[in-house]
Order: sequence, then structure tokens, then C-alpha cells
Amino acid sequence: MMSVNSENKPTPPGDFLPDLCGVQAVFALVLIGELLALALVVVDRGVVSFDWSHFGTVSMMVQWVVLSSAGSLCPLRPWFRRLPSWLAGFIGYAIILLLTALVSLLGQWVLNMGGRVDLASLAQHLVVSGVFAGIALRYFYIQQQLHNQEQAELIARIQALQSRIRPHFLFNSMNSIASLIAISPVQAEKMVEDLSHLFRASLSEPTMVSLKSELVLCQRFAAIEQLRLGDRLKLEWQLPGEQILCDVVIPSFLLQPLVENAIYHGVQAIPEGGLVRLSVAVSAAVEIQVINPVVARQQAEAVPQGNGIALQNIRNRLCALYGQNALLRTEIKQGEFKVLVKYPKLYSE
Repeated sequence: MMSVNSENKPTPPGDFLPDLCGVQAVFALVLIGELLALALVVVDRGVVSFDWSHFGTVSMMVQWVVLSSAGSLCPLRPWFRRLPSWLAGFIGYAIILLLTALVSLLGQWVLNMGGRVDLASLAQHLVVSGVFAGIALRYFYIQQQLHNQEQAELIARIQALQSRIRPHFLFNSMNSIASLIAISPVQAEKMVEDLSHLFRASLSEPTMVSLKSELVLCQRFAAIEQLRLGDRLKLEWQLPGEQILCDVVIPSFLLQPLVENAIYHGVQAIPEGGLVRLSVAVSAAVEIQVINPVVARQQAEAVPQGNGIALQNIRNRLCALYGQNALLRTEIKQGEFKVLVKYPKLYSE
């Protein structure tokens, strides 16, 4: 089961170390350790005089240092999150050097049968370990900085796309209320209440919301339009169970522009009105389809006039959040405009 935070937050300063205890990470560390041992033996003995027994000894010592360092740093990650980056890096570096010294001393004690410690060999081991540990920690830090920068740019991009949608939504909603005040003040009052709920949702910050919350938003908007259009607007909702709607998440304000387009550029443009159908199916992915009628002059168009900006905004948001794992497809067929949105299924925490 995958989960997603309601907000994308930058990683704390000291949390630049990756998870070194995962299966893939351990496998990568073992492989890198073997390559390092091979390089050290080749540099020391040469290719022609390659000694497998010496390689085995060096490999064992390198693996002890690599795996003991990973095992020591893993449980310290939560503590490192509370520290400045330089301090977390310094402590991690010191731990690696300390473990290198212990492994070197222990190895010499075993190989020399408790004999004298070779300080030159110890210094050599510390220099090699220090160089590679410094390179590795610096690499992890730069990778985390790039990740934080990408997250910040992603948040800014999504907020910019959302800000394009909200003024358009406000303009259309206020026009709806203005047209209803003279006809039915009571219904206009109810519309204002629905609109206040909509804007409370639109001003909230979460990037992701539950499907249920997004559908309630759409239903409130549809209720506003139904008061204005009356019997001309018919709605059909095909939804999964309540539990699925509460558990599965969707980018906020993703569906409302689709419903708005279906009403404004579909039903409203037809004198006799029409039916807007919204269906949600959840399996390995979330599939949402919005279908509305189109007037005859729009049937030759790939996208009815006026729909393009909202659809492009939604497409950009899906791309920013899910990359190639999401799609938005449109088509006009048999007098109907169909929008299909598909993205990976994620659960709220």
C-alpha cells in the first residue's frame, strides 16, 4: 500500500542520509564495497600479480567497515533530522572513521595473532576510508539538496496552476448568483452558503485530498448550477463505496474544473440542456470520466472552445505530480465530449 502526505514538505536539514538498511541499499553497498576492494588490490599488487587471498582479506575488511557503518548510521537518522547538516555530516564521518579504526585494529590483531599493531597500515586504512566516506557523504548531501529544490519548484508550480483555476471559478460562480438574486432570493442565499463552502476548500493548502472531499466540492458546485439552470441540468454520479472514497486521494481542485467545463461549455450552450455524467472507478489506478453533451458546431472540434485552458492546467498538474504515470484524454464521439483522467492509486495517511 502506498501513502502520500497531504503536503509536500522540504526534508529537514540533517536528513540527507538515505535509508541504508533497505535490501536494495545493502546490495548496492556490498557491490560497491567489492569494487572498492578490487580497486585497492589492483593498485597495490597490479593486474599481473593479482593475489586472490589478499583480495579476500581486503574484501572482508572493506565489507566490515561498509556494513557496520551502514548499520550504525541507520538508527541515527531520526536523531540526525534534528541537527544542522554540517553537524550530522561531521558525526556520521567520525563514526565511519571510528569503525574503520576498530576494524583495522581487530584485523591486525587476528592476522598477527595478537602481535604488534602496524600504525602505518592503520593510517593508510583511515586515509582511504576518510576519502571515500567524505565523497559518499558529500554526494548524499548534494542529492538531498537537489531533491529539496525539485520539491520546492513542484509546490510552487502546482500552486501557480491552482491560482489560475480559482479566479475563473469565482467569476463564474458570482455570475450565477447575480442571475439568481432577482428570481429567487432564498435560492440565492443557499447558493451563497454553498459558495462559502467551496471557497473554504479552495483557500486550504493541502495538495492532496480524499476523493470524497473532492466529490463533495463538485456536488456543491453542481448544486449552485442546478439552482440557476433548473431542469436543463441533469447529473448522474457513478461512484465506488464510501470507504474507498474516504481512503483514496486526488489532487485538490482537479475534478471541479472538469464539472464546471461540462456545465458551462456543454449543458449551458444547449437550449434544452443535457446530462452530465461523472464516474469513478478504483482498481490499480484511479479512473475518472466526465461526459457531457456538445452542440452540433462543436462536434468537429477535438476540444470544445473554452475547455482548453482548464484541461491544460489539469494536465500540467498531473504531469508535475505523477509524471508519465498519469494521463488526461479527451474525445468527442456521438455528440458527447468525454474526458478521462487516470492516475496511480494512493492512500491518505
